[in-house]
Amino acid sequence: MQAAFPTQPVSQTSPPVRGRRWRPALLLLGTLGMGILIGNNPFRPSSNNPDATARGYLRFKEVLSYVDRDYADSVDTDGLADVAVQRMLEKLDPHSVYIPTKEREATDAFLQSDFDGIGVEFTLFRDTATVVAPLAGGPAEAAGLRPGDQILRVGDVAVTGLSLPRVCQLFRGPRGSSLRLALLRHHAPLQLAVTRARIPNSSIEVAYLLDPQTGYIKVSRFAANTYDEFKAALSELRQQGLTRLVLDLRGNPGGYLDRATRVADEFIAGNRKLVSTDGKGEQYDSQTYAKVLGEFEQGPLVVLVDEGSASAAEVLAGALQDHDRALLVGRRTFGKGLVQQPIQLSDGGELRLTIARYFTPAGRSIQKPYGADKAAYARELAERGQHGEYEMPDTASFARGLRFRTDHGRAVYGGGGIMPDVFVARDSLLHSAYFAQLQGRGVLRAFALDYLEAHKTELQALRFEQFQGTFRLSDTDLIVLHTKAVAAGLAPNPPALRRCAALLRNQLKAALARSLYGPVAYHTVLGTRDADLQRALQAVNDSTEQLALGGK
Repeated sequence: MQAAFPTQPVSQTSPPVRGRRWRPALLLLGTLGMGILIGNNPFRPSSNNPDATARGYLRFKEVLSYVDRDYADSVDTDGLADVAVQRMLEKLDPHSVYIPTKEREATDAFLQSDFDGIGVEFTLFRDTATVVAPLAGGPAEAAGLRPGDQILRVGDVAVTGLSLPRVCQLFRGPRGSSLRLALLRHHAPLQLAVTRARIPNSSIEVAYLLDPQTGYIKVSRFAANTYDEFKAALSELRQQGLTRLVLDLRGNPGGYLDRATRVADEFIAGNRKLVSTDGKGEQYDSQTYAKVLGEFEQGPLVVLVDEGSASAAEVLAGALQDHDRALLVGRRTFGKGLVQQPIQLSDGGELRLTIARYFTPAGRSIQKPYGADKAAYARELAERGQHGEYEMPDTASFARGLRFRTDHGRAVYGGGGIMPDVFVARDSLLHSAYFAQLQGRGVLRAFALDYLEAHKTELQALRFEQFQGTFRLSDTDLIVLHTKAVAAGLAPNPPALRRCAALLRNQLKAALARSLYGPVAYHTVLGTRDADLQRALQAVNDSTEQLALGGK
């Protein structure tokens, strides 16, 4: 596993929006329990069914008091209350959850635009945290951390054997505070002092030109600064000659709804609807329309989506599809159409409660079905694979009664994610068990670090164009990788190694390119065997497919 450190920024809240009625800023995430609606919501008793609510509250209070006072053994009443709340929410939908106080920082951090920490990317290999790269300009780089350094201790805490979240926690801390790292560098012990600072946490993973006219922007989530980052990236690419765009939303779990709609407004002209929400009472009903002169309202646009595109990412994709503004390429999206509101509780915990559904401009709810079995809901993506949906587009079933029409009359469906206009089968090798094991054990990153260290002089002498055109890992290199995998605890599997050889060469070459030349080089290498991206390039340059959108 790997992570950029610290990955968890400090929590912050958005100011309320002033208008006809106060509405907090929507935030949608596809991960189970993570969709939320940001805003202040002080406690007030229910007016819908106050007598039943009061009876339930008193019953719970009595039971907990008796258990605390009279139960034969010692009990953790706080823990029992947490369990009771969790079980209560399990009777609702899959995304209403309670977040205990101790977990708030980690769950809130994902959507912040910066964080306090040391700024280092690392991997865990054989229970050892190994530096992949210090973030450019960050405290770790200033302190002298280098790729390949093995981190043994953070302060007085031994790192070996700790989980990834625990190691992350050790690196986090307020800016200006310092920590001491005990390392091994080339088998020699070393100690470094690092002072934590504020580190940018961009949600635009990469933005560059695929060719002189075609831009590529990958949005990893819709965080606090996503819209500003997106505007800056798009403006820069337009200055470089962009006239068509591939927008990559694959694996994007969502985020702030208003950031997603503001990005949509950059593509959609006029005052057309972008999204609507419908909840219990008018306070949770809303309609959002385009209102600004966007940066790219005309010109070929292709959006990459997959089963990991969820919530706010689906809002953006759905608006672009319903208005025939973009061609969607990839596979059916996650299917989360519920909106949550975070309610801060008196103990510092947080209730994230579903308060509305959202609908695309054509009127689609893309929420997939759910029942009382949360485990079944969580298994749905795996079951798509069992049904063959990742290989064949027509295996995804939509109810005929949930058919809608785009602005130009194309049929689209609700009730379970967004089906792209152009289907691309999933790379089975990329999702194979053997490749997942190599990634999960940190074998690929460890091999890349060792290879870079052994061949640093010759590799650093190459320009990226030379590296891209001539570099190729040999069969002997892959055998070394296999040996490293066995040493990390994987069973010997030469047939799986042969099947994955082309994928492994590409992935390892990309990892080396990132260390040598940066993120654009990394994505450029990966893109050479990215079937989704290659099909998007075909679509964005195909006038016939663009005409299917009404010439937009």
